[in-house]
Amino acid sequence: MYDHVMIRVSDQERSESFYRTVLGSLQIEPDRSGGRLAGWGEFLITQSSGEHPPTRHLHIGFVAASRQAVDEFWRAGIDAGYPDDGPPGERPQYSPAYYGAFLLDPDGNSIEAVHHEDVRRGGHIDHLWVGVSDLESAARFYRLIAPHTGLRPGAASDVRAPFRGAWATLSLVADGRRPTQDLHIAFPAPDRETVADFHAAATAAGYRDNGGPGERLQYQPGYFAAFVLDPDGNNIESVIHEPR
Repeated sequence: MYDHVMIRVSDQERSESFYRTVLGSLQIEPDRSGGRLAGWGEFLITQSSGEHPPTRHLHIGFVAASRQAVDEFWRAGIDAGYPDDGPPGERPQYSPAYYGAFLLDPDGNSIEAVHHEDVRRGGHIDHLWVGVSDLESAARFYRLIAPHTGLRPGAASDVRAPFRGAWATLSLVADGRRPTQDLHIAFPAPDRETVADFHAAATAAGYRDNGGPGERLQYQPGYFAAFVLDPDGNNIESVIHEPR
C-alpha cells in the first residue's frame, strides 16, 4: 500500500535516536542514514525547515511479530526515557486479538507497535491514523484518488473514515485530535499512466497541484511521480520506480 511514508522532524539526530531504539526492538533496522534523511524500509524521516515544519498529530502503527515484541518495544522506549502513550495490552475496541503499546516520539507523534490477527506482511507500517479538520472533505479526496492508489474505502463513522490496501490501512480521524500536519504519503503505481491519472483526477477536482507527472532524477534514476495536496495540506504522491 505504501511506497513510502515520510515525516519531518525538528531534530534529526534526536528523532533518529528514538526510531533506532524503538524500531530496533522490533528487529527493524535502518537501511539508509546520513545527512538530512534516515529510513527504515518504507518509513523515512527528514529534517524540517522553515518551509516545511515538523510533522505533528500523526499516529503510526508498526508491525510487531508477537505480543512479546510489543512488550519489548514499549520497554525499550520507556527505559530510554521516552514518554508513554499507552502501555502494552489488548485493545478489543479495534479487533478481538488486537495487542498494542504506544510511545510519543520527540515531536509528540503517537508511535505504536501492534500485533493482531490481520497484521500486514511484507512491510513495517501496519496503519496510519491521520487527523483531519473536516472528515467528509478529507474522505472525499481519498475516495477520489482511491482507484489510482490501490485504496479501498471501508465503512465510515461520524469520526473515522478507513481505507485499506493489500495489508496496511489508512484511517482519517476527526475525534477531537488536531489535524495532522506536514505528512508525506507516497503510493506505488504500476505504470506512468496511473501516475498521470492520479494527478489529473485530483487537479481536475480542484485539489492543489504540488508537482506534475515527471521524472525526479534527484531522487534516483527511473523515479516517475506526481504530487498533490490533500485538504489539510499533506503531500500525497503517486510513484513508479522504473528499472534503469
